[in-house]
Amino acid sequence: MPGKGHFGVRVFAGEQDVKRVSLYSSSDRTRKGGPEPDAQVPDDAAGAPAGSAGPEGHPVRAARWRRFITRHERAFLLAAGAMLALLIVLVHAGLTRQPRPITQEDIDAAVLHSLETTPPPSRSAKAYEAVRRSVVRVHGTGYRKEQEGRAMEGIGSGVVIVDSGIILTNLHVVAGAERITVEFEDGFESEAIVVGARPEHDLAVLKANKIPDDLPAATLRSTSDLAVGDEVIAVGFPFGIGPSVSSGVVSGLGRVYRSRSGDALANLIQFDAAVNPGNSGGPLVTADGEVVGIVTAILNPTEQHVFIGIGFAVPIENAAAAYGLSPF
Repeated sequence: MPGKGHFGVRVFAGEQDVKRVSLYSSSDRTRKGGPEPDAQVPDDAAGAPAGSAGPEGHPVRAARWRRFITRHERAFLLAAGAMLALLIVLVHAGLTRQPRPITQEDIDAAVLHSLETTPPPSRSAKAYEAVRRSVVRVHGTGYRKEQEGRAMEGIGSGVVIVDSGIILTNLHVVAGAERITVEFEDGFESEAIVVGARPEHDLAVLKANKIPDDLPAATLRSTSDLAVGDEVIAVGFPFGIGPSVSSGVVSGLGRVYRSRSGDALANLIQFDAAVNPGNSGGPLVTADGEVVGIVTAILNPTEQHVFIGIGFAVPIENAAAAYGLSPF
């Protein structure tokens, strides 16, 4: 039995539908400040740390970044430029093949290929190129009638030894001529006069009245080291044709030549480069392009007056002395 002053509910065994009495009613009474039972809390708000500004803090951080970037803009640009340059260098290095070291075999092969495809000029060609602008054609006119049979001696050659227009030639080319004309390599013509002579060496010195622009003088070389067998070329106007070049070697030194008139020339250079009437007065040139003599005579025991293999030249020392020139 329950005690006094207490109320209770009697439960009878076997009864099925007995309802428990709620201690609290389902009225509107709720806890103040508490969330609704079904209310949903935003994830970012729920997970935000204490003291966070929440979504409204993003503009603040962006403004700070903008101020930082503006303050260091130049440094960022320099760094970006440096990185771009480094990237370009690395890409170029990666795409460019490193050259293979050049070996002696490569050099030999290149030289051989050049010689096979573009052969170098001959020594005679180089010698002629060095002297060609200094060689002139000499033409004497107005000879006396008794000399008409020797008209070929009025056409000869010469070489400029001073760039003011001083020319060496043979005396027999201009002897007895009333008028002397010289023609230069570029076709320019001028009258000339005899300003010196050395009959014992059959030499004459001419002075052109006019000269072309930039007229070069030939390079003269002493014969003191000239040797038998040295290569030489003769440049002139054989039979008036030219300028013509013939090549040969020094055949002898200190030779003596006696002309048909009985005149003797001594201390001559003998050579075998082909020369003919008209070559007289032209230069005898070494393979280096330097003048060592003045062609003066050919030896031919026949009456044909053509070259048979023996020519003579006056050493340049004697020829230069005819003008008083001593370059050695």
